Amino acid sequence: MLRDVFIWAYERSCSRYAALRQSMSEPDPFRLRYREALTEAVGGIVRSREPDLEASLHAFAEENIPPADQEAFVELARDTLKRLHEGTIARYRIRPSEYEAWRSDPPHAGS
Repeated sequence: MLRDVFIWAYERSCSRYAALRQSMSEPDPFRLRYREALTEAVGGIVRSREPDLEASLHAFAEENIPPADQEAFVELARDTLKRLHEGTIARYRIRPSEYEAWRSDPPHAGS
């Protein structure tokens, strides 16, 4: 009886895993390639609370990203900053107090 329950649970788990894998999208190769740079850029901008977001993003991209990918990186970083919230800040090594200070700063409010 225990063997039958184990087999049933295992097969159910396998089918759920297969369904989950099918529903997930493939990772973005661009985001993966520049994962560390994105973490550094987003974290740096939040911590420094630069008043000119666009200038900061472009300056970072010019220093750290190959020319062919700079505009796409700036767009990715801009989008990441817009979507940043309490649940994602750890991914960018940002402390809650740094995030709150950045969110309350008028040039970044609503970003």
